[in-house]
Amino acid sequence: MSEFVLSRRKALVGAAAAVGAVVVGSPSALAETAGPFLLGVASGDPLPDGVVLWTRLVREAPLPDRAVAVGWQIAEDERFCRVVRSGVASARPELAHSVHVDVRGLLPGREYFYRFRTGADVSPVGRTRTTGSDQRLRLGVVSCQDFQNGYWPAYVGLSEEDLDVVLHLGDYIYENDPGSRFADRVHTTPETPGLGQLRTLADYRARHAQYKGDPALRAAHAAHPFVSTWDDHDVESNYAGLVDEADDTGAEHQTPEEFALQRGAGYQAYYEHMPIRATLVPSSGGLRIYRRFDFGTLVRLNVLDTRQYRTQQPGGFPDNIGPEQPGAGNTAGTLTGAEQEAWLNEGLTGSPARWNVIAQQVMMARTRLPNPFPPHVPPTVVNLDQWDGYQPHRERLLRFVEEAAVANPVVLAGDIHSTWVNELRTNFDDPASAPVAAEFVGTSISSDFPVALDGPVKAANPSLNPHVKYFDGLKRGYLRCEVDRDQWRTDIRNVATIEVRQSPVTTTASFIVEAGNSTIHPA
Repeated sequence: MSEFVLSRRKALVGAAAAVGAVVVGSPSALAETAGPFLLGVASGDPLPDGVVLWTRLVREAPLPDRAVAVGWQIAEDERFCRVVRSGVASARPELAHSVHVDVRGLLPGREYFYRFRTGADVSPVGRTRTTGSDQRLRLGVVSCQDFQNGYWPAYVGLSEEDLDVVLHLGDYIYENDPGSRFADRVHTTPETPGLGQLRTLADYRARHAQYKGDPALRAAHAAHPFVSTWDDHDVESNYAGLVDEADDTGAEHQTPEEFALQRGAGYQAYYEHMPIRATLVPSSGGLRIYRRFDFGTLVRLNVLDTRQYRTQQPGGFPDNIGPEQPGAGNTAGTLTGAEQEAWLNEGLTGSPARWNVIAQQVMMARTRLPNPFPPHVPPTVVNLDQWDGYQPHRERLLRFVEEAAVANPVVLAGDIHSTWVNELRTNFDDPASAPVAAEFVGTSISSDFPVALDGPVKAANPSLNPHVKYFDGLKRGYLRCEVDRDQWRTDIRNVATIEVRQSPVTTTASFIVEAGNSTIHPA
């Protein structure tokens, strides 16, 4: 079994070297990872005694249309001298030869190393970690990685961080047609090009495989366990439940029955490519991925799905940018559906944790923006795809958090390709009132925020949004959060550029929330 020994360091160094050397998404790029493990390895959804291990078998030549046996090992050391669990999984063709192993019987708060083998081929080694510490949690927060818009040096930096877990808040892939200023970042071509959409399971599988082919993303997955949830672009921009993008016309538009097939294909491909603990029933068209994780008694992490069960955005405005009134009057609107809302409330009230996190896709704080569209009437607008489009639901949630005296609530979000640090209030018109929760919104890995809006939003925030303590729309990167029993610290980690594969990561700003008080302070 000596050929089964491959150190994590060798695997990660090889992936990092490949960042500057290969064309991602091409056969030559994928060949940097040996044998059928071209998409690398990943782990996710950690528990005190377990974790999900993932890989997908892919070769340049098609795999046989039959199940393939894949051996797996998990060990206490990276040379696999102390193997603690092992077994054989089946990579089935109906699930794109993906493998999900839900390993149990591990010890809490421990680092482990894992790998796969099929035939003579051995995978790279991944590092993972179980939950369990009551004293400290180190968390990375990422989202929005448009492959065509630039490279992912943020993932190179993330792979080098000392983290317990990475939280991915959606837009893992983008559905857009091929078209990039980078010759080596052009999207796969869907079966029906020209729609700006992916429609079939083959479309989504090819796009996921292309994204997983990026060596920086593979390195991040090999370095840390991920907890992941999806957002709109993982299926189609701004979809809501079974309603496709409201701006679609002609061949792009689909009935709910037609869109259900597309959504089901997107959900299945997401499951096939992510290390998540979920039960996929392909014929159902749905997949429950809202779930929670306890990191000892320090942090309870509630991970939401605000796409699958939401009602349609109100007003029917282009790109869902419009006046506040439709959102304020959206009394029947919901981002979560009633069942998930009740599940969240139960998890918040019954939590033993010092910190209670609501991790979800879209920004919760009220966000009035200067109207960029002539004749600038009304003078301010909101994004009705965010919680601003579902104001009664937001008020109901925040009042529940306040009245139930939920301990140290923190909201994490992505989606908007910019960094925001917000104090959440039950009445945003009363800036003197005490905040009931803190919100940290992470910027994108590579997706753009409109450059022309950055300056006007920064200038307007003090008067329009006094609860916003920090905003930046120009930089790409991620959040790094360090939590102990006394405080929550969030570092805003940014790269200098996404024009190249490697770029230094620096801390642009840091903020602290003290336990017992949701007021946000600069570190």
